Formats: sequence, structure tokens, C-alpha cells
Amino acid sequence: MPARTLRCLLLPVVALLGLVVMPVSSDSLEEANQKTRVLLQNTMQQRGIPGLQVAVIKHGSIVFSESLGLANVENHVPASRTTLFPLNSATKAFTGVAVMQLVEAGQLDLDAPVSRYLQALPPAWHGIRVRQLLAHTSGLPDIVGEQGLAGGGSEADAWRTIEQLPVEAAAGERFAYNQTNYGLLARIIAQQGGVPYEDFLAARQLGVLGMSRTRFGDSYDLVPGAATIYSLFPRSTDAEGAPVRLSHWFYDMPQGLWAGGGLQTTGDELAAWLLALMQQRLISAKSLVRMWAPEQLNDGSAGPWAAGWPVATVDGRRQVSSMGGARAAFVVYPDEGLAVIVLTNLVGANPQQFIAQIAAIYR
Repeated sequence: MPARTLRCLLLPVVALLGLVVMPVSSDSLEEANQKTRVLLQNTMQQRGIPGLQVAVIKHGSIVFSESLGLANVENHVPASRTTLFPLNSATKAFTGVAVMQLVEAGQLDLDAPVSRYLQALPPAWHGIRVRQLLAHTSGLPDIVGEQGLAGGGSEADAWRTIEQLPVEAAAGERFAYNQTNYGLLARIIAQQGGVPYEDFLAARQLGVLGMSRTRFGDSYDLVPGAATIYSLFPRSTDAEGAPVRLSHWFYDMPQGLWAGGGLQTTGDELAAWLLALMQQRLISAKSLVRMWAPEQLNDGSAGPWAAGWPVATVDGRRQVSSMGGARAAFVVYPDEGLAVIVLTNLVGANPQQFIAQIAAIYR
């Protein structure tokens, strides 16, 4: 397998584990879908989103899956259901599932210290538990900062830099989101799974579900069918008070950090993955409950993350979610059999802010 591409075996459509959008079966569903289209069109206009994909899962079926707008503005390329959108940090949900698959196989213990699986680490890191990496409660320094990789050099330079830094908090003391955690998880998955992280995902998740389009890559990779990423943020060269304009946005994701943000996929393939997960076809019901349970901090309070997923109760409804790059998000309402996916190509679109409006249409 080439280093920057996942080539998964294309399975027959029937093997896509339910990836057939259900036909409109009632006036109420048709009405809900039309309301969603109107909401999306208005939201795209209000937020300046060039293109997006949206999928809705309800009671074991994909009841809505559509693409709107442009995948590439300057060349007038429409977004289609085969256009790839980056998940960025939402990739962490896939990593959470990979960890639970190893736990089910008896190859990994969430309560074990990372030093059981990775020996070449600073002594101060040895006692951190695997579950604390998943939930961002490790206290480790972040390998990625506002200016990019720590130290300003290569990925290897960045690891050397942070390994010389003191820990920022005792393990389990507080939540602090960072990419170091998932770089280490990628190493653990490779160590315990016997293959590189990306190969493990290909074999145990993507290939199983026929997710043949899903692959790893960033703005600097040549990924066929990928959406162009845009921003409305001011450029560093813009004069003060310059009018807002759409510009290209570039992001870099080193291979060693793919577990925290490297996947590109489509709304359809992501819906197939979520549906399989909700139906316990990737991990067991017991593992799913464990994966979505909030991690407890040392003081006994619940942290905002579980094993690879942010968790919350909003307006009395339990939800688990994942989001990345301020442009991709998906939310599962596990007690309602409902999930909503929104993938966009605009940094700052923040789809997690309007997913609740879509979910409300289908309740």
C-alpha cells in the first residue's frame, strides 16, 4: 500500500452494510428532507459555505444523503456524493474504534500504562494510561502549536522537542486537547496490531465496509476527487479593513499524526461507518458503551471526552460527537437512533453549530 493512500477492496453494494439511501416512504419523511434542503441552502448562504455533504441516519437507515454547492469554486466543480472532504480531528473517532477493537481482541488494556506498549518514552510519561491518551487527560505537552509542529522542523524534530519538555499536568488531573496523545496511540495501535496504523484501519474498518474512496492525505497530497478547502479569514497580507474574500486554505498533517486528523472521506462512506458502529458491527455493544463513557478525572468529575469522542448532554439529550478543522462534524444521539453528518470545505463553517437544527427536523 502506498504511504499516502488507502486502497481498500471495493465490495458489492450489498456489502456496504446498509449504504443505500432509503426511498421516501412517507409524506413526513419527504417533508423532513425538504425542510433539510431549505435549511442547508439558507445556512450555506449565511455562512458562505461553498460546498457540503450531509447525511442523516434514523432507526437503522440512511434517510437523507445529499451534496450541495461547489467542491471547487474557481473551476465551478460541483460537490457530489463522491467528493472527498477532510475529517481532520474527527479522525480521532476512528482511532477510538481501533483501540476498542484491540481491547476486544485481548491485545490492549485501557488501564495499562503506555510504557507497557511503548518503551522508548521519557520516564515522566511512563505512568500515563491508554484511556488518558484517548480522553486528552494525559497532561502531555502538545506536539502541534499555533505555529505548527513544535520546534518548527520535521515531525522527528518535533517529537525530540516535546520529549524534552516537562509534563503540563499530572495524568488525569485535567482535560487539555492535544495531538501528542493521538500520535502515541498510532504507535500503540501499530505495535499491538502488527501493522502500521493506516493499514490497521484499512483492514479492520474501511475494507470491511467497502469504504473504497476513504483515504489519508492533506492539502499537499494529490488526492483525486478531493474538495478544495477555503477560508473567509483575512490573509496576513491583507490591508486593514480589506473586504472579506474567499481564499484557499492549506493544512499539513504529518503521517505520524494521521490518527489524530488524517482521513478524507465522503458523507456516504462516513454514514456507512456510523451505521455499522451504531449496529455493533465494528465493536460489541459492551465496547460501544465503554467507548462512549466520559473519562473521569482524578477528582471524580466527568471530563468532556470519552475514548476518542467528545460527549455531552444537551437539552436533556445525550450525544456523542466528533468534529475537525472547524469544517466537519458528526453527532450521534444514541438514545434516539439518530445521527447527523455534515462535511464542508470552509474553515470556520463550524457545522457542529447547526447540526442540532437538522436533528430536530427528524425527531
